[in-house]
Amino acid sequence: MSNREIIRGTAAIGFSAILWGFDGVVLTPRLHGLNVGYVVFMLHAIPFLLMNIFMFSEYKQLKNFVRQDYITFLLIAMFGGAIGTMAIVKALFLVNFRDLSVVVLLQKLQPIFAITLAAILLKEKIKKDFVIWASLAVVASYFLTFGLHRPSMSSDKNTIYAALFAILAAFSFGSSTVFSKKVLLHFNFTTATFFRYGFTTLFMLFYVVIFGKYTEIMHTNRLHWIYFVLIGLTTGSGAIFIYYYGLRRVRAIVATISELLFPISAIFFDYVVNGSVLSPVQFISAAVMVFAIIKLST
Repeated sequence: MSNREIIRGTAAIGFSAILWGFDGVVLTPRLHGLNVGYVVFMLHAIPFLLMNIFMFSEYKQLKNFVRQDYITFLLIAMFGGAIGTMAIVKALFLVNFRDLSVVVLLQKLQPIFAITLAAILLKEKIKKDFVIWASLAVVASYFLTFGLHRPSMSSDKNTIYAALFAILAAFSFGSSTVFSKKVLLHFNFTTATFFRYGFTTLFMLFYVVIFGKYTEIMHTNRLHWIYFVLIGLTTGSGAIFIYYYGLRRVRAIVATISELLFPISAIFFDYVVNGSVLSPVQFISAAVMVFAIIKLST
């Protein structure tokens, strides 16, 4: 692969990472007050409906699907779309505009789960020092979340739950990354994005119907609709398109380093928009966690 392609891929992943950082701090928290499942459904349904206008021909790819392709796309939709997105949205809602960058940073634990799952499902070898770096990242994530004080269920209840949901999101997105790599071996980034959103929309449609959350549409105001469309076209499907485009052009370590713009941009936007600043202990913990993640991926 040429250097130009590598540069394009690196820039694409970096830009998508910045979009996700902006979304996690600035956009998605503005939907607070709506049901989490309903929010996730709308964030997938709106982009998918628009994709059908311009990408309807993608349905022709279904004739090339084998059973394993359906299973893989369903797993991507379940983990990367439904569970992962609901978990991170719930985490962002719980902190109520406080510690947003902490929640976003905790997502960077996902390589631990991705590497573990790749070893189990794809039979990839785990390095000897995996446990050391993974343990360091987990310990650092604790101090990133709580600093030097012991958490209390009475005073830190929402923070604890938000951290657990963020870690669940990291597990789900890490799992989705492994399944996405399998998909990109057989399909281009356009097809992968189209069916990822299609299957996720189907998943979440069942959710909102079964649990009666479709009534939330009555509580959706004009500002909510603006954010739904904005997120869906930019930091949602737009970022996934760009990310998949870049992922096909670079090695895993390059992608991991490029994705560091995600937590960096989250800290920056959280400061600019919300005036939030990490404490010195949290800054050090974040740096240690990110360093450990890089070592895991090299």
